[in-house]
Amino acid sequence: MDLKADLDDPEAPSPVVSPTRPRLFQVLGPGLITGASDDDPSGIATYSQAGAQFGYLLGWTMLFTYPLMAAIQVISARIGRTTGHGIAGILRLHYPQWLLTSIVLLLLIANIINLGADLGAMADALTLLMPAPRVLYVLLFATICVSMQLFLQYTRYVSVLKWLTLALFAYFGAVAMVHVEWRTLAFHLVWPKIQWSSDYLMTLVAILGTTISPYLFFWQASEEVEDLHVYPKRIDLVDAPSQAGPALKRIDIDTLVGMGFSNLVALAIIVTAAATLNPAGITNIQTSAEAAQALRPIAGELAATVFTLGIVGTGLLAVPVLAGSSAYAIGEMRQWPMGLARRPKEAQAFYATLVIATLIGMILNFTPINPISALYWSAVINGVTAVPVMAIMMLLTARTDIMGEFIVNGWLKILGWAATILMGLVVVAMIVTSF
Repeated sequence: MDLKADLDDPEAPSPVVSPTRPRLFQVLGPGLITGASDDDPSGIATYSQAGAQFGYLLGWTMLFTYPLMAAIQVISARIGRTTGHGIAGILRLHYPQWLLTSIVLLLLIANIINLGADLGAMADALTLLMPAPRVLYVLLFATICVSMQLFLQYTRYVSVLKWLTLALFAYFGAVAMVHVEWRTLAFHLVWPKIQWSSDYLMTLVAILGTTISPYLFFWQASEEVEDLHVYPKRIDLVDAPSQAGPALKRIDIDTLVGMGFSNLVALAIIVTAAATLNPAGITNIQTSAEAAQALRPIAGELAATVFTLGIVGTGLLAVPVLAGSSAYAIGEMRQWPMGLARRPKEAQAFYATLVIATLIGMILNFTPINPISALYWSAVINGVTAVPVMAIMMLLTARTDIMGEFIVNGWLKILGWAATILMGLVVVAMIVTSF
């Protein structure tokens, strides 16, 4: 968003819009960035594995999860915009300390694994295009991601993240370059074929864990709080209920567009793998770079290159979001001065957490632990972790002492609980079939 325009209207762009900056693009913010960061190299690996192993069978998950994912993210955004606190801040104020500590610890572990895996995947992807020692690329990407957060002004940083979302259009290009069985795809999009096997259910949990991830909840809620400080006329809705109309409308548009974009990209990745790798008998994809490498002899050099560039672009978007969601959660738990709108000297512990989380993820690439092989499992861990976090979010958004008159109800409440129950049932089914 444009800061000058926001001084006139805290929730919408100025009526006078530059031709080079479309009105919708100005409205989009936390929701668009959150949705795009969901398709990180970890997600690309998970979606590629789903397409490679099961063909078009799991394409339906992207349509089915869209309203559920959008509902949970709208609820996350509303928590921040309504209360002026992120999710960890609300837990600190209204719930037991052990619950807050447990959730933040699980979030931190999952995020660091993802950070390491994403940095490694980006390095591997770039090595396919420009061969060089992998360690150099890991260091390069870690430095770029940390530098963006440390040295860019907040509004400029958000603008950079928005433009990085364009990298995901690479996957629409990849679909256009391969032969897709459109009738088969259309059938499986609207007619799910469930297989009661541990492999199928584990892949389903991994997809859900990648699509509906805890770090996305924390990030979007915290960014709404961040914007309250950046845009002076925005006040939390509990204290300024008159702002609710434009605020909630902006959140809905931002999130619905962002999550829709995210799921379309994920579907494009599944379809690309289903159309190329599955017919070739390549059914075991451990990393996004492996998917790109496998595409080369099947789909051609151009398709593989486009797929690879998408990995690098979305990684540059996702790594700062992963590190940022960890820093926000720990900062709120510890009551630190924090926020990307502050200078590093004003929020030293917050920025130190950003840097340390990224560095630990980077270091994982230089240890016997192979974070790249943990990509798929990190999505499963996210799926399991999301269940209690979502349940707590649904409970707290029903409390008037927290949300005031803006408690979550109606279809949003129904979809939020549906997403929570579905995630729980799939996790239970995975555990049962595993034995």
